[in-house]
Amino acid sequence: MSDKNTSFASNGKKQIKGNSFVYDFSSPLVMGILNATPDSFFDGGKYSYEEAWFSLAGKMLEEGVDIIDIGGVSTRPGADFVSEQEEIERVLAPLRLVKKEFPRAIISIDTFRSRVASVCIDEGADIINDISGGTMDDKMFETIARLKVPYILMHIEGTPESMQQRPIEKDITGAVRLFFEERIQLLTELGVTEVILDPGFGFGKSLECNYTLLKEMEDVRINNFPLLAGISRKSMINRVLGTKPQDALNGTTALHMLALQNGADILRVHDVKEAKETIRLFEFFKNGEC
Repeated sequence: MSDKNTSFASNGKKQIKGNSFVYDFSSPLVMGILNATPDSFFDGGKYSYEEAWFSLAGKMLEEGVDIIDIGGVSTRPGADFVSEQEEIERVLAPLRLVKKEFPRAIISIDTFRSRVASVCIDEGADIINDISGGTMDDKMFETIARLKVPYILMHIEGTPESMQQRPIEKDITGAVRLFFEERIQLLTELGVTEVILDPGFGFGKSLECNYTLLKEMEDVRINNFPLLAGISRKSMINRVLGTKPQDALNGTTALHMLALQNGADILRVHDVKEAKETIRLFEFFKNGEC
């Protein structure tokens, strides 16, 4: 399946074009996480006021972040319900601050709600990052088509509330690829071509399936769309090492290198400096010769 309107870089990967940027993925990108939530699994409540948002955004940009991902709803299992209006209020404050203080920053909004997406794009956001792949709001795809912005399509089994009750335990690569094929067909019919694929590590997959998916990331790539790996400090690290999220930077870095080797084009991270260093080492390893 292809589209005559898609454009590809010299490396064969789909270029992603926003209103103020073009990414050709000649080098992997880093997406830094800015959680405007009180209950996220790693940094819940840590960044919930203006000084903290300014400090974190400035630090990430200084360290070379390519995209800042702002989210107002925790999607960890058992997280509290957040109304649509509360989510909007949570994300608009840091979005407006970052756009004011760092006008050239590229901002994605982590939301599964079409109204939140629409409000935030109107306020200057550049990308929508949807953990549900359009399954939790039947207006999301038509909203993305209307907004004409890049869309991150993530695979999830169930919902954040149910995803770990009956996680996928076999044929994970086939399940994720089929999901992508079906969802991309719907997006293509609406004219949406600026798509990034996120396999959804930790979202309704057994521990073993997460690692199989990491090994086989390239097999879920559709139409040469870029692949995003969201691994940072997750339970797939902590359950193997017996660590807590706060102690999982070393494990995160190890899996980031594996993700890059297996096709990741974007790393979504809590720790920008370390991720950028991992990319530099990966590229030197890949291209260096004596």
